[in-house]
Amino acid sequence: MTVQTPDAPREQSGPERARLLVVVAVPAEAEAVLRGLCGLPGLPDGAEELPLPGGGLRRCSGAPVDVLAAGVGPAAAAAGASAALAARPYALVVSAGIAGGFAPHAPVGATVLADAIVAADLGAQTAEGFSDVAELGFGTARRTPPPAVLALAAKALDGAVVGPVLTVSTVTGTAERAAALAALHPGAAAEAMEGFGVAEAAARHGLPALELRTVSNPVGPRDRAAWRIGEALAALERAFAALPIPALIALIEEAGRG
Repeated sequence: MTVQTPDAPREQSGPERARLLVVVAVPAEAEAVLRGLCGLPGLPDGAEELPLPGGGLRRCSGAPVDVLAAGVGPAAAAAGASAALAARPYALVVSAGIAGGFAPHAPVGATVLADAIVAADLGAQTAEGFSDVAELGFGTARRTPPPAVLALAAKALDGAVVGPVLTVSTVTGTAERAAALAALHPGAAAEAMEGFGVAEAAARHGLPALELRTVSNPVGPRDRAAWRIGEALAALERAFAALPIPALIALIEEAGRG
């Protein structure tokens, strides 16, 4: 496993050093993550606010994790993550939140870990079909987490679905589009709007990225009455309560010394 760690000048010492950055889209997701990390009932009022341009960065006492509500979409996610990464030292970046799941393997309520973070609609539509930016020769459309990090997280989140998570700028709203995405990306588990932006920011800072999603609705026709946002947020809280944060950090730091 090849993992890069932050440059030495950004390193700090002491018990308050944050080592993992979790980037979500909206405050409700941040609150669920913080409840899982901090073990606080109700809203995480004990979470400390940390200075950051645009705000939204929080930390609970005793947890080596910062949580950032960066906004919706890949651009906001990349900008927010980059601001946090420039301000503080981290070892791992996690894109997290609720998502649509591809039936039948990622049903409502499921927890999903990405084995690939894919920019699913970044490219060009041609008469022959869709070509992503990698096929066009303009960069990459896929980031992958370190296998050992993914394996450790999957072991802790027993029953989690592991598969590609697609990042889109426009949420899927039809069965036809869902089928087209599933055909282009075999095994796709979930669709969200921020993962690739977070992963690109992490890559620019020489850091690995992981994506964790909990499913609130099927990918396909928009039926808001069928969405289970509360269930998905509760699953997100449970997932972060179960993640072995110190072990993940130690694994990355050990790989960086190897």
